[in-house]
Amino acid sequence: MHRGGMNTPALVLGAMMFGTETDEETSFALLDRFVEAGGVWIDTADCYSFWASESGYGGQSELLLGRWLAARPGVRDRVRLSTKVGAEPTDAADWPASREGLSAPVVRTALEGSLGRLGTDRVDLLWAHMEDRRVPIEETADVFSDLVREGRTERVGMSNHPAWRVERARARALATGGTPVDALQLSRSYLAPRPGAQPEGQNHRFGMMSDEQVDFAHENGLELWAYTPLLSGAYDNPAKSIPEAHEHGGTERRLAALDAVAAELGVPRGQVVLAWLVGSTPSITPILGGSKLHQLDSALQGVALELPAELRARLDAATA
Repeated sequence: MHRGGMNTPALVLGAMMFGTETDEETSFALLDRFVEAGGVWIDTADCYSFWASESGYGGQSELLLGRWLAARPGVRDRVRLSTKVGAEPTDAADWPASREGLSAPVVRTALEGSLGRLGTDRVDLLWAHMEDRRVPIEETADVFSDLVREGRTERVGMSNHPAWRVERARARALATGGTPVDALQLSRSYLAPRPGAQPEGQNHRFGMMSDEQVDFAHENGLELWAYTPLLSGAYDNPAKSIPEAHEHGGTERRLAALDAVAAELGVPRGQVVLAWLVGSTPSITPILGGSKLHQLDSALQGVALELPAELRARLDAATA
């Protein structure tokens, strides 16, 4: 079963590797295909992708997106831009200790840099990329609210933050007439890591979307965005193995349920995972970070797939 048409607003196009590992021609092709299919949200960050750049600093993704927007007159009105501040290195040899952080002056300067690279006067959603306990969360909440008032961003969100700090930021904004955080971005997939495990390449202590964060978002009406929903292709690419952090007894049970549902529907496992996320309560919006057109096409089909109630119940039962 499929929802009426491609439900592409339920999919965010992640531009993390655009301009570094994903060349400009491929990046433009992915962006064009996404928009042609009705896609809306494009996600980046000022630090993307410092680890893959010759300089050791980020900005390549935003620069590429700026060139794409300039080359496609009118497309800015059709898409929404999401970027993050807080994780760009100030010393390429000493990350994460040297990350820019979330003080008010730094957030302002970082956003101005992002807007310049993107070639736009505003973004639609600004994220605090990773928590910064050197700075009172109230200071970050205040500057984010100020940027909304000034028209530099429409909305604000938090990525890789524990729920209690998100709640504290929201309480500050609500108490001062500001704009509260209304979106969380964390890593989430059908397979879950072992409790306490740090997934490979994950540098965020609170980067995994917990059931507590899902419940918090549901009770407070926050959007949930999930990065690495397909475990970097491990569901469907035989050359890639399930990450070590996800290897535990529950994984075998979940994979068995996933295999059965995918076989019954006649679709790849990754499409079932995307459909499971989008159709959850609350709905979780996956961010696709693929670098090939066929990966994007498959993801678009996945978010349009509506799981029959019985099959969703089977998948959910395997997570208990």
